[in-house]
Amino acid sequence: MKFINFIYEGSKKIGILSKNEAYIIEINSILEGRSFKSIVDLIKNISNEEILKLKEVVTSFNNNYKIYELEKVKLCAPIENPIHDVICVGVNYRDHLEETKRGFDKTNFVEVEKTVYFSKRAKNIIGSGEVIEGRFDLDEKIDYEVELAIIIGKEGKNISKDKAEEYIFGYSIFNDISSRDLQQLHGQWYIGKSLDTYSAMGPCILYKDSVKFPIEMDISSSLNGEIRQKSNTKMLIKDIPSIIEELSKGMTLEPGDIIATGTPAGVGMGFDPPKFMKKGDTISCEISEIGRLINKVE
Repeated sequence: MKFINFIYEGSKKIGILSKNEAYIIEINSILEGRSFKSIVDLIKNISNEEILKLKEVVTSFNNNYKIYELEKVKLCAPIENPIHDVICVGVNYRDHLEETKRGFDKTNFVEVEKTVYFSKRAKNIIGSGEVIEGRFDLDEKIDYEVELAIIIGKEGKNISKDKAEEYIFGYSIFNDISSRDLQQLHGQWYIGKSLDTYSAMGPCILYKDSVKFPIEMDISSSLNGEIRQKSNTKMLIKDIPSIIEELSKGMTLEPGDIIATGTPAGVGMGFDPPKFMKKGDTISCEISEIGRLINKVE
């Protein structure tokens, strides 16, 4: 089951994707008496019985509810303004770790033994089809990073690995757009990762029981049709249960929190010479079972 945040005729709505992925069924027309304002509102308040009702509607698709053709709506990021900054896991694929060591000035990158976590300011996350506003005046080295995003489903702290899936709502695709010179200039990554429109997510949130846990999904990116990254989430150095266990030690995770789990090799910085994004480029990020996140650079 896939949750969609969209605009139709100027009105923001949330829905679920039909089985053939041609239509969106508005959730508030399915669940009587409900008026969820956003997907985060839904994550916080929906009951297990209501989740089952949504699944039934996807399976037995009919015209009893408000239905929209997918090609006639504007997709938005499933979560546009998260309650906290996005939590990011750094260099979490072995091959990307090696290319990062090659791509960065060695005085500005030190390999550490423990997992790297950092935050990314994410106001107005853009969705599939929306534009990346390239700040080439600040930094010409604008890079892409396709990542699997975990969406937290309920509040938790000190979560053990064997309980991790219970705290997940679902998964999405995240493009951790990065300004590489800014990233190095300040000695840490926050500014270089946090410019407006430098977070893209979508096209949906895939509900957690749609895929077997632990997650093994193909992950890739292409720039103007050229494959740049290609891997599988089973190649994560720190797997999803371990990430949730470690982050939640003494820190409360909340419904709607976004955890970006890292990117595989093939980012622009990793090529010799580097291949960064330019104005007019189209970056496509894809994860099997979830879909494709496509954005143009302007």
